[in-house]
Amino acid sequence: MSWNGPWSEPPGPRTSPPVPERHAADRSILALRFAGLSTSVLALAIGLAWGLIQTFGRKSDGSPWTMIFHPAFAISSVLLFGGSISLSTSLREVRQEHQWAFRRWLLVALACGLLFTAVQCYALWAISPIERSADATSRGVRPFVMLLCLLHALHFVMAILSLCYITVRAYADKYDHEYHWGVTLCVSLWHFLGVVWIGVLAVIAIAL
Repeated sequence: MSWNGPWSEPPGPRTSPPVPERHAADRSILALRFAGLSTSVLALAIGLAWGLIQTFGRKSDGSPWTMIFHPAFAISSVLLFGGSISLSTSLREVRQEHQWAFRRWLLVALACGLLFTAVQCYALWAISPIERSADATSRGVRPFVMLLCLLHALHFVMAILSLCYITVRAYADKYDHEYHWGVTLCVSLWHFLGVVWIGVLAVIAIAL
């Protein structure tokens, strides 16, 4: 076959343009769903925390350097351990290939995480001293406990994001009885934060 110039196809084997990766579109959709779900959950938690602040207000302040135990901490503890149980149940269900029950328990755990974040934010606001001074901050135990709670809350946000991620993937049929390491990792993170929260509660009890 002759070659008629630069405007015609040159001789030799034909080359095809690179084919896009098969799962590129699927990954984009999952990324958008993850962004939407995580943003919605965090926004709802912030909105609910604001509603609790407006509804229940602040507990009696007392001494700015002594610790007080707000009832919201008890509620948030129940929610945290409820989410831990729900996640453990979801892991058991996916190992048995019960997809509907697996997804349902993920949603229960996500609801517990959302409520925990909201109640915890309200509790931290409620125990914060109204009048802040350098003397109270340097001598008081309450700022130290608040710092521990805040650090735990920040790490818990990562647990919420990881739960949103595996929830999106679960509804895309990405997990089964053979492949569920992401769920296992999320459950382990949640359990670890539960153990850390027990330690924070012990510090609060000592400081009372």
